[in-house]
Parts: sequence; C-alpha cells; structure tokens
Amino acid sequence: MKQFFKFVFASMLGFILASVVVIIAIIVFIAGIVDAGNDKSIVVDANSVLQLKLNYPITERTPNNPLSGLSFLGIDGEKSIGLNDILANIKKAKTDSNIKGIFLDESILSAGEATTEEIRNALIDFKKSGKFIIAYSEIYTQGFYYLASVADKVYINPKGIFDFKGFSSQITFLKGALDKLGIEAQIIKVGTYKSAVEPYFLTKMSDANRLQVNSYLGSLYDHFLTGISESRKINKDSLFSIANGLKVRLPEDALKYKLVDGLKYKDEILDELKKRTGVDAKDDLKSVELSDYGSSETSTDNKKETSKNKIAIVYASGDIVGGEGDDNSIGSERISKALRKVRLDNKIKAVVFRINSPGGSSLASDVIWREVMLTKKVKPIIVSMGDLAASGGYYIACAADSIIAEPNTITGSIGIFAVLPNMQKFFNDKLGITFDGVKTGKYADLGDVSRPLTPEEKAILQNQVNQGYDSFTKAVAAGRNKTQAYVNSIGQGRVWTGTQAVKIGLVDRLGNINDAIASAAKKANIKKYNLVAYPEQKSFLNKFGLGMNAEIKAHIMKAELGENFKYYQQIKGVTQLMRTPQARMPYDIAIN
Repeated sequence: MKQFFKFVFASMLGFILASVVVIIAIIVFIAGIVDAGNDKSIVVDANSVLQLKLNYPITERTPNNPLSGLSFLGIDGEKSIGLNDILANIKKAKTDSNIKGIFLDESILSAGEATTEEIRNALIDFKKSGKFIIAYSEIYTQGFYYLASVADKVYINPKGIFDFKGFSSQITFLKGALDKLGIEAQIIKVGTYKSAVEPYFLTKMSDANRLQVNSYLGSLYDHFLTGISESRKINKDSLFSIANGLKVRLPEDALKYKLVDGLKYKDEILDELKKRTGVDAKDDLKSVELSDYGSSETSTDNKKETSKNKIAIVYASGDIVGGEGDDNSIGSERISKALRKVRLDNKIKAVVFRINSPGGSSLASDVIWREVMLTKKVKPIIVSMGDLAASGGYYIACAADSIIAEPNTITGSIGIFAVLPNMQKFFNDKLGITFDGVKTGKYADLGDVSRPLTPEEKAILQNQVNQGYDSFTKAVAAGRNKTQAYVNSIGQGRVWTGTQAVKIGLVDRLGNINDAIASAAKKANIKKYNLVAYPEQKSFLNKFGLGMNAEIKAHIMKAELGENFKYYQQIKGVTQLMRTPQARMPYDIAIN
C-alpha cells in the first residue's frame, strides 16, 4: 500500500511539475509570437484618423508586456500605452501626412491632473498643424471634458451624461474601525499640515488640513476653469456659475451653455469624420489606434538626426521604498543604480529626472537624494514633475539644478511622520491573547505592538522624526538656495500645487517633460542628441518570476471591488506606514 501511495504521489508531483514547465513554455512561445508581431511595422493609409481612446490607467512609461491586448491564464492583457508614447505619437501625427486629424473617442480618463495637462498641451500643439480634432463621448467625466475641450468640435450622445459640478476631495478616516478593534495608532510627526496620520487618530479633518485642502483644491479648480474658458471661449465666472448651480443636467443643457457643439450618435460622428477625410460615406473610415500607431513608419522617421550625445530620462514613479522596487514603485537601490550609471556615462550629457511620487520611506528618499546631488556635480540634472512629486517625492527632487512642474502638479508636503500601532487591547480583549517575556536592555522591545509606548520611548522616536525633518529641510534649503527657517515656514507638511510652488520657490517654472528635456539640452550646451530611458524596465518573464502573481491578485481584487479598490489599498497601506519613518503625502488625493 505504501508503494502505491508513493507511486501516486510521485505521479501527481511529476504531473504538476510538467504542467508548470508546459505553462511557462506556452507563455514564452506566445511572448515570442507577440514580440515578433510587434516588430512588424503598421501601415497607415492616406487620409486616416488617429483614434485616442484612453480607457486605462496611464502610467509614465508604456508597460513592457508582450501579452498586451491578450488574456491568458488570468494575466492582465489590457492594451495600454504610457504617457511617454502618447505624447510621442501625438507629436508624430502632427507631421504625418497620412494623418488628417485626431478622434478623441469615448474615454473614461484614468489619469492625474498633470498627466491630463501634458496630453492636453500635446493636442493644442497638434492643432498648430491645421489638422482637426473631434471629441465624442456618451459620458463626459470632468477630467475627459477638460481634455476634450481643446477639440475643434465636442459632441455628446443625445441621451448621454455630462458631469460638470466642481471638484471635491474626500478622506477616509479609520479611527472608528481601529477603536472597535482595540487598536491605537501612536503618532509621531513633524509638521502642522502633515496630515497623513489624521485618518488613524481623528474622525474628521483638522482645521489646518481643511485649510490646505481648500487652498490646493481651489488652485486646481481655478486652473481647470481657466483652461476650459480659453478653449471654449466662455467666461470663467459663467463656467463657475454653471457648475455651482449644477445647471447641466441633460445633454441639451451642455449644448445650451456652449460646453458642447452638438448632440450626435456615433454613426453621425463617423460620417462627419469621413467627410473631413474625404472618404465616401459607403466606405469604412480609415483610422489607426494610438497603441498601434507607434509601430507605424512615416516619411519623417528616416529624417531623424542621430548624435553621439545623449540625454537620459530617469523615470521614478510610485511609492518610494528601500531595495530594488519595480516598474510601479521607486526602489532606492534601483533608482540609485540608474543615476550612477548615467552619471558615469560620458556620452550622456544631461539628465532629466522624471518624478511621479507621493513619497514613502524617508531613508530611501535620502539615499536617492544623495545620488541626485552627486550627479549634479558632474552634469546637468533637471527634474520634471508629473501628477505628484510630494514629500519624499520632493526630497529626491530638491537637489537638482532646476525643477519644472505642471500648474496642477501636487508637490511640497515637506514633513516626516511615523505610526506605531498599540494592539494590546486587540490581543487581550478581542482575542484573549497575552504576552510575557524577558529582555536584556531597557529598550530591547521598543516598537513591540503588544503594548503602548512609554513616554521615554515616545520622546526617543519623536527625536528621530525631528532629526529626519531637520535633514529634509536642510536638503531643501541647500538645493533651493533658501534659508532653513524659510523652508520650515512653507514646509510643515503643507501641500502645494505647481502654480503655488513657483510663487514660493519650491519650483522654478511651469512646463512639461519636453520643456525639461529642452532645458537639460540648453544647460549641457548641446543641440543634437538622442534620448535614452532608465532604469531598464522589467522584462515580461522577469515579472512572471518575480511578482506577476501579485499583479494578478491585484487585478482580480480591482475587478471585484471596482471603485472600492481604493479603500482596500488604503487599509493595506496601513501596514506599510507602520514600519519606518515616512516622508509621504497626507493621503491619496482623489479629485472627484
């Protein structure tokens, strides 16, 4: 009988191992096929329309996923394209004689304010070619409408939805839930406005936090209305009144207030696009999707100048963490390696440090700051800020030669905090678990979650956080050529928009990533150069072996929870906050 079970077990193990090998082989095979397909150039017909349908989260760089557009073994095969390629393709279409215009098609824009701004500015530049832009949607979110407002014609479905009601920002407070569980969040922080910890010990916003949220939300909204006012030629005060009174409740209202140019169905839009491109009404519209257009060749591609000189773009996107990190986080080791590599490469004459981060570990931020400072001594380094470059995200930026941000970039938040849970009541009263032990030193069990901190321990931790804040403000003062007292006055954890940050000296000027590249080239005194991107993106197979499982789980959770996924992320993030001192944004800012 033993032999029988041994045989069965061995057979099952062999089958499982064989299955794993087959699965990996299939993935490699499919990846190879897709890669081969990606190598083929797309042919764009004359009189074509470039279709922009932005229904996916827009990352800084196009994900390195050969299975994009496919669904296999539960792996997210969503077709997506990063901001870098969106901007490059719009610029490419501007001079492509085969592209007659752009069709902004039904998009639920999932992008931050500054990302939307960069795409919008690229579309405004595209219009300088004399080519048209047509926008259409059944549902206009405020974000997509802000983008679409630059179009020559903006259309909505006759039965569609037009959201135009102003901005709101909501914070989820967890203190009540922690109280029910018997968990106390022990807070150590520096900064009146450093409100990242408020959800764990308050049930509503502090007066200081309410003041800063009103300030930056008002700045963002003013910029939003100004942009629409300029594009649609509608008085800004009138736009405020329309939104404040919720005067747009039906598509007809949007037409009445000249926010759109017409109420049309999709077939009518396609007919108009055919007329604009000279295609017979009986024939199919000639169009190319944005994700495919990057693989097309144009007459201008062969005229691109090559140079031995290079400008490196170092991408830093996501939470700042220690170690390697990945394409969705800023690992101090990985980014430091990239900065050292570009610093030591003599062909690289300047660096653009592209930052899109709410911050994170203060230690990891300091490690990256050091590399930025060393790079500055060797060659120009210009920071380009994305949606967020706050707290630790600002820490890693402040040593650069120059900082460029969008008007609606969220930045500042200069402050440090730490959170340690006291779970004594949870263990004792809720679970009936008690602890006892011995120690060889008075502070040997400092940070033990099974008991509260003593006053002495709190004082020790507060001193560490104070020192972290002192180091942070000194770094900003040195990098921005300000006094530490001045940095403290505009610091204290306060959040600013890019527009506000220019006025107080945290940012040098407003602009996009292309402005940062031009600035880097000018400072390096070069006119011809090639762009190179760092750090190297993780390969698909590398992801499969080192964390693809986590990506699949996250994708499944997001699919199941929908809009509630943000609450899951916030609760999950509590454990990350309770590890090391953090230089992090007050919370995840979501503009509704």
